[in-house]
Amino acid sequence: MVMRWIMGALLALGLTTGALAQAPAGLTAEQRAEVLQILRQALREDPSILRDALAGMEEAERRDRTAAQRAALAQQREALFGDAADPVKGNPRGDVTIVEFFDARCGFCKQMHPAMEALLARDRNVRVVMKDLPILGPPSVMASRALLAAQRQGKYAALYDALMTLRGEVTEPVLRQQAERAGLDWARLRRDMDDPAIQRRIDANLRLAQTLGIEGTPALVVGQTLVPGAVDLPALERLVAEARAGR
Repeated sequence: MVMRWIMGALLALGLTTGALAQAPAGLTAEQRAEVLQILRQALREDPSILRDALAGMEEAERRDRTAAQRAALAQQREALFGDAADPVKGNPRGDVTIVEFFDARCGFCKQMHPAMEALLARDRNVRVVMKDLPILGPPSVMASRALLAAQRQGKYAALYDALMTLRGEVTEPVLRQQAERAGLDWARLRRDMDDPAIQRRIDANLRLAQTLGIEGTPALVVGQTLVPGAVDLPALERLVAEARAGR
């Protein structure tokens, strides 16, 4: 019993009198003091005990997060992979689907864009579902509304590519310029941007991201794996290969 408490105290970082509060009720005050002295002496003689305890805690937390994340992905599978309203790049019938949550003004999203384009050029059997996630302020919301409105004219991908390569700020005049260069009818696009249905789709993406614990962009879902942050082409190819293998 004493040894189990010592390990529990280590895992709780009980190096002060707080450890005593966690001691089993069956121990006397003298026994508790003795155990605490043993604990302190052990840590002085071998500090790696604490390091190993911390590593064990971190690994247990990582496993718990991974399990919870996979459960959430399974629960939200239809919203992630099966929403027919979502814009799609690559092969619509691809055997592997990547879901990309992005903000059109996100620097890391722009950084990853060439890698994703290279993946789609190399692997003709990948489907990419686009989830607009405007989290960087009102200009991001405006850009997302424009992208989803552009989808109604069959020009989502063209405007997306234009915004991903844009180095300036997204303002309405800039957005109009990029939209017209992409072949969009600006007057129609501007009307559609204000359609409440567009905002409802954005809100749905925001709720889905929150449910999955996504805290920033870009974020990818590949198979049963949620990947936060930008990744390079080799990492994308590895994720696709793992998804194909069912891992």
